[in-house]
Amino acid sequence: MSPHPVRQSHPVRQSPDLLSLLTRAERLSARRLQSVLETADCSLEAWRVMSVLSDGEGHAMAAVADAAFLPPPSLTKLVDQLVDQNVVHRRVDPLDRRRILAYLTPRGMARWRRLNAEISAAWAELASSDDALLSELLARFIATVEEARPTA
Repeated sequence: MSPHPVRQSHPVRQSPDLLSLLTRAERLSARRLQSVLETADCSLEAWRVMSVLSDGEGHAMAAVADAAFLPPPSLTKLVDQLVDQNVVHRRVDPLDRRRILAYLTPRGMARWRRLNAEISAAWAELASSDDALLSELLARFIATVEEARPTA
Protein backbone atom coordinates (compact mmCIF):
# COMPACT_ATOMS: atom_id res chain seq x y z
CA MET A 1 0.00 0.00 0.00
CA SER A 2 1.29 3.40 -0.94
CA PRO A 3 2.09 5.89 1.86
CA HIS A 4 0.03 8.51 0.02
CA PRO A 5 -3.64 7.96 -0.61
CA VAL A 6 -4.54 7.79 -4.27
CA ARG A 7 -6.91 10.54 -5.23
CA GLN A 8 -9.32 9.77 -7.95
CA SER A 9 -9.34 12.37 -10.60
CA HIS A 10 -12.77 13.76 -11.34
CA PRO A 11 -13.31 15.95 -14.36
CA VAL A 12 -13.83 19.53 -13.40
CA ARG A 13 -17.38 20.47 -14.17
CA GLN A 14 -17.97 24.01 -15.17
CA SER A 15 -21.22 25.44 -16.28
CA PRO A 16 -21.04 26.19 -19.98
CA ASP A 17 -20.48 29.83 -20.72
CA LEU A 18 -22.65 31.74 -23.15
CA LEU A 19 -20.12 31.62 -25.98
CA SER A 20 -19.83 27.84 -25.68
CA LEU A 21 -23.60 27.44 -25.68
CA LEU A 22 -24.00 29.68 -28.73
CA THR A 23 -21.22 27.86 -30.59
CA ARG A 24 -22.67 24.45 -29.77
CA ALA A 25 -26.18 25.53 -30.80
CA GLU A 26 -24.88 26.93 -34.11
CA ARG A 27 -22.92 23.78 -34.90
CA LEU A 28 -25.80 21.47 -34.07
CA SER A 29 -28.17 23.62 -36.11
CA ALA A 30 -25.80 23.71 -39.09
CA ARG A 31 -25.34 19.94 -38.92
CA ARG A 32 -29.10 19.41 -38.91
CA LEU A 33 -29.56 21.80 -41.84
CA GLN A 34 -26.77 20.13 -43.80
CA SER A 35 -28.37 16.73 -43.38
CA VAL A 36 -31.54 18.05 -45.05
CA LEU A 37 -29.69 20.04 -47.71
CA GLU A 38 -27.35 17.19 -48.71
CA THR A 39 -30.32 15.17 -49.99
CA ALA A 40 -31.10 18.09 -52.33
CA ASP A 41 -27.45 18.52 -53.37
CA CYS A 42 -27.30 21.99 -51.83
CA SER A 43 -24.65 23.41 -49.53
CA LEU A 44 -25.44 25.33 -46.37
CA GLU A 45 -23.75 28.38 -47.91
CA ALA A 46 -25.89 28.17 -51.07
CA TRP A 47 -29.04 27.87 -48.97
CA ARG A 48 -28.03 30.92 -46.94
CA VAL A 49 -27.48 32.93 -50.15
CA MET A 50 -30.84 31.81 -51.54
CA SER A 51 -32.50 32.70 -48.22
CA VAL A 52 -31.10 36.23 -48.37
CA LEU A 53 -32.31 36.62 -51.96
CA SER A 54 -35.71 34.99 -51.34
CA ASP A 55 -37.35 38.33 -50.59
CA GLY A 56 -37.11 39.22 -54.30
CA GLU A 57 -35.68 42.65 -53.56
CA GLY A 58 -32.25 42.17 -55.10
CA HIS A 59 -29.21 42.61 -52.91
CA ALA A 60 -25.72 43.98 -53.41
CA MET A 61 -23.02 41.35 -53.23
CA ALA A 62 -21.44 42.92 -50.12
CA ALA A 63 -24.77 42.69 -48.27
CA VAL A 64 -25.25 39.08 -49.36
CA ALA A 65 -21.72 38.19 -48.22
CA ASP A 66 -22.39 39.73 -44.82
CA ALA A 67 -25.79 38.08 -44.36
CA ALA A 68 -24.57 34.67 -45.60
CA PHE A 69 -21.41 34.79 -43.42
CA LEU A 70 -19.09 34.43 -46.42
CA PRO A 71 -15.99 36.36 -47.43
CA PRO A 72 -16.61 38.27 -50.70
CA PRO A 73 -14.30 36.10 -52.86
CA SER A 74 -16.08 32.93 -51.67
CA LEU A 75 -19.46 34.51 -52.31
CA THR A 76 -18.45 35.50 -55.84
CA LYS A 77 -17.40 31.93 -56.61
CA LEU A 78 -20.60 30.52 -55.12
CA VAL A 79 -22.82 33.01 -56.96
CA ASP A 80 -21.02 32.16 -60.20
CA GLN A 81 -21.98 28.51 -59.61
CA LEU A 82 -25.58 29.46 -58.79
CA VAL A 83 -25.73 31.57 -61.97
CA ASP A 84 -24.47 28.55 -63.96
CA GLN A 85 -27.29 26.49 -62.39
CA ASN A 86 -29.85 29.18 -63.33
CA VAL A 87 -30.69 29.70 -59.66
CA VAL A 88 -29.38 33.28 -59.35
CA HIS A 89 -29.01 36.13 -61.80
CA ARG A 90 -27.26 39.47 -61.53
CA ARG A 91 -28.40 42.89 -62.69
CA VAL A 92 -26.90 46.34 -62.63
CA ASP A 93 -28.51 48.42 -59.88
CA PRO A 94 -30.75 50.96 -61.66
CA LEU A 95 -30.04 53.55 -58.93
CA ASP A 96 -26.28 53.07 -58.86
CA ARG A 97 -24.87 51.62 -62.06
CA ARG A 98 -21.59 50.76 -60.30
CA ARG A 99 -23.34 48.16 -58.13
CA ILE A 100 -24.50 44.70 -59.10
CA LEU A 101 -27.61 43.25 -57.49
CA ALA A 102 -28.26 39.53 -57.13
CA TYR A 103 -31.73 37.98 -57.45
CA LEU A 104 -33.18 34.50 -57.40
CA THR A 105 -34.44 33.30 -60.76
CA PRO A 106 -37.92 31.73 -60.85
CA ARG A 107 -36.16 28.35 -60.78
CA GLY A 108 -34.11 29.51 -57.79
CA MET A 109 -37.22 30.72 -55.97
CA ALA A 110 -38.95 27.38 -56.55
CA ARG A 111 -35.87 25.53 -55.31
CA TRP A 112 -35.61 27.75 -52.21
CA ARG A 113 -39.31 27.24 -51.39
CA ARG A 114 -38.94 23.46 -51.73
CA LEU A 115 -35.82 23.43 -49.55
CA ASN A 116 -37.39 25.74 -47.00
CA ALA A 117 -40.41 23.42 -46.71
CA GLU A 118 -38.12 20.41 -46.19
CA ILE A 119 -36.13 22.28 -43.55
CA SER A 120 -39.30 23.42 -41.78
CA ALA A 121 -40.55 19.81 -41.69
CA ALA A 122 -37.21 18.58 -40.32
CA TRP A 123 -37.24 21.27 -37.63
CA ALA A 124 -40.91 20.82 -36.67
CA GLU A 125 -40.04 18.06 -34.20
CA LEU A 126 -37.70 20.47 -32.42
CA ALA A 127 -40.30 23.19 -32.05
CA SER A 128 -41.16 24.11 -28.51
CA SER A 129 -43.17 26.64 -26.63
CA ASP A 130 -39.88 28.45 -25.94
CA ASP A 131 -39.16 29.25 -29.62
CA ALA A 132 -40.54 32.78 -29.38
CA LEU A 133 -38.66 33.44 -26.15
CA LEU A 134 -35.40 32.07 -27.56
CA SER A 135 -35.79 34.16 -30.73
CA GLU A 136 -36.47 37.29 -28.70
CA LEU A 137 -33.50 36.70 -26.38
CA LEU A 138 -31.12 35.99 -29.28
CA ALA A 139 -32.32 39.09 -31.16
CA ARG A 140 -31.74 41.21 -28.04
CA PHE A 141 -28.32 39.65 -27.52
CA ILE A 142 -27.31 40.32 -31.14
CA ALA A 143 -28.54 43.92 -30.94
CA THR A 144 -26.60 44.47 -27.70
CA VAL A 145 -23.40 43.00 -29.13
CA GLU A 146 -23.71 45.01 -32.36
CA GLU A 147 -24.28 48.24 -30.43
CA ALA A 148 -21.23 47.53 -28.27
CA ARG A 149 -18.89 47.03 -31.26
CA PRO A 150 -15.77 49.10 -30.86
CA THR A 151 -15.51 51.76 -33.53
CA ALA A 152 -12.43 51.66 -35.72
